[in-house]
Amino acid sequence: MSIKYFFYSILVIIGLYVTTTGITGCAQIGTPTGGPKDTLAPVLVSATPAERKTNFTGNKIELTFNEYIDVQDIQANVLVSPFPKVTPNISYKLRTITVKIKDTLLPNTTYAINFGNSIKDLNEGNPYKNYTYVFSTGNTIDSLKLSGKVLLAESGKTDSTIIAMLYRDAADSAVEKRKPDYIAHLDAQGSFTFTNLSAGKYKLYALKDGDGGKTYNSAIEVFAFADNDMVISDTTKPVTLYAYAEEKDTKRGGPAASGSTKTANDKKLKFTSQVNPGNPQSLLVPLQLVFTRPLKTMEANNIILTDSSFKKISDVKVSLDTTNTIVSVAANWAESFDYRLIVNSNAVTDTLGNQLAKTDTIAFKSKNKGEYGALLLRFTKYDAARHPVLQFFRGEEMIRSIPITATSWSDKLVDPGEYELRILYDDNNNGKWDPGNYKKKIQPEKAVTVSKKLTIRANWDNERDIEL
Repeated sequence: MSIKYFFYSILVIIGLYVTTTGITGCAQIGTPTGGPKDTLAPVLVSATPAERKTNFTGNKIELTFNEYIDVQDIQANVLVSPFPKVTPNISYKLRTITVKIKDTLLPNTTYAINFGNSIKDLNEGNPYKNYTYVFSTGNTIDSLKLSGKVLLAESGKTDSTIIAMLYRDAADSAVEKRKPDYIAHLDAQGSFTFTNLSAGKYKLYALKDGDGGKTYNSAIEVFAFADNDMVISDTTKPVTLYAYAEEKDTKRGGPAASGSTKTANDKKLKFTSQVNPGNPQSLLVPLQLVFTRPLKTMEANNIILTDSSFKKISDVKVSLDTTNTIVSVAANWAESFDYRLIVNSNAVTDTLGNQLAKTDTIAFKSKNKGEYGALLLRFTKYDAARHPVLQFFRGEEMIRSIPITATSWSDKLVDPGEYELRILYDDNNNGKWDPGNYKKKIQPEKAVTVSKKLTIRANWDNERDIEL
């Protein structure tokens, strides 16, 4: 028990005594203020063996501080380099941290135990930031470093949950078969630093380690690799890795799909549409009919677009998407125009042979051009050889993708709202982002997110300069 809490207990006992005996006075019993709040981090008083010990042969380390401490989230915060096969046991009591090494230490190797921000004082939680205890089993302490950054190739953003991994004198397959020799966490800016390295060749990777195995074993894991071996010396420059997932994680979104069970079990085939009297049809995208079950057949001739007098409109394309649940009706939508969409009962058939119960007619109006904003973008440092592509995002959904073929681009009809802009450098010029492939040693295509979001106002001329 600390001195402060001891005296507090005495005062409480005295208060109880006064209350039960009826003794009264001018003094008030309460918690002592204790002076100003402690804002100082713990201070390391001693280390046994001493810090930066060479020819280390033991298996126990004790670190003593000047006040009572708390060590939080040991597994997440503490990193031992080189990465051990058997995790050391780290415990603490009062003012002392004890590290018991269970792994066989490599000869002539410098070890570093980085505690991150896990060490804090007991009362106020002030952290002893990024403390690293270093020792060597050889005659010298290695002091070389490797620093760098990891960016998400598809967006140019960072993800601090990714780890950087370093393998010493390893084959290309090592990252798929065993844990790395060194691990470094990323900060909020995506930066990492490996310290206390010896000179030599290393392989550098980054991984969003979903299963905790510290190996790259799934195409849906976010992963990055350096093209060449890293030759560590006192002149090694920082490196940037671009992380990607070779395949999308299709398991996501399962709970949302399960919510449609009631609709799917309905015996009648039905559909919904985004247009109604309060929600006019966009001039920019097709009208969509979303069906409750996958369709087996669709007769485009039985889905008819007309004007308000039921005069058939030509140049209309009706198509079914790959999920067989969405029918799109594409047309050159006129501004502020009254339309009718006739969906005949025999237009579609689901996989159970069901048709619509009756012919349905949807009356709707299209938007007017004043509901959109005009946009002019001017590009500096434009390089056609890099095949830049302008991408509009809302959240994680890409709304639009446009190849940049000149130093400016404009559009008079842009939906109002806030957009995130990305510039994709489309190496193979196929109009979309392509991930990397480690087995084929193909790096992912790279994109950059424009730092300031774009806000489009309706009936307004919006302009922006973008440096490529």
